Amino acid sequence: MQRLPRCRQLRGVTLSDKHSGPVQSLRRYLIAGLLVWVPLVATAAIIKFILDMMDRTLLLLPPGWRPETLLGFTIPGFGVVMALVIVFATGLVVANLLGRKLVELWEAILARIPLVNTIYSAIKQVMETLLGAGGESFRKVLLVEYPRKGIWTLGFQTGAGVGEVQARTDKDVVSVFVPTTPNPTSGFIILVPRDEVVVLDMTVEDGLKFVMSLGVVVPRHPPLNKGDPGAK
Repeated sequence: MQRLPRCRQLRGVTLSDKHSGPVQSLRRYLIAGLLVWVPLVATAAIIKFILDMMDRTLLLLPPGWRPETLLGFTIPGFGVVMALVIVFATGLVVANLLGRKLVELWEAILARIPLVNTIYSAIKQVMETLLGAGGESFRKVLLVEYPRKGIWTLGFQTGAGVGEVQARTDKDVVSVFVPTTPNPTSGFIILVPRDEVVVLDMTVEDGLKFVMSLGVVVPRHPPLNKGDPGAK
């Protein structure tokens, strides 16, 4: 009578062990499958969205000049080629003196439209800052102590020498964009003294991966020597 409950208990343990193996294997296989398909499908969806959006540049062509009219079928991605040709041709035109005069005339017209002027000038300044050869924007990944001392936040340097702020604080400050996660296109700007930021060796691409993955994807980095700044 005393051995029967023990046998049942042992039998229960054995059965639970048998069931735990297939469940863990099933979970492992599902995760392995998701790791293959989710990035693949997401990448394909994003590329398709970009191609579809750029294919709309074909609407600039007269209906008789479009590929589906000339060839009888559409060419996926042909809009990308056309968009690149348009951008290159535009740059070729505005790079000379006559083109610059035309751009100045165009901007003078836009400056007379209140709302359009504000949006256009803001976007142009951002593009000039990001694409400028000598700019400092999004060239460095920084660590800043925010929102309080002892807590570190990842950010991207977007500028330096920020005019009035620097003059009023008597500090050499840099503007740092702190992105939200997992969507790095939104965030906020903080102004931090240059001597209070830590410049990281990781690239901007690695920093964005870190933010978008909620800190799961950590770039590889060799151990710091004891004499290096930031080493413990």
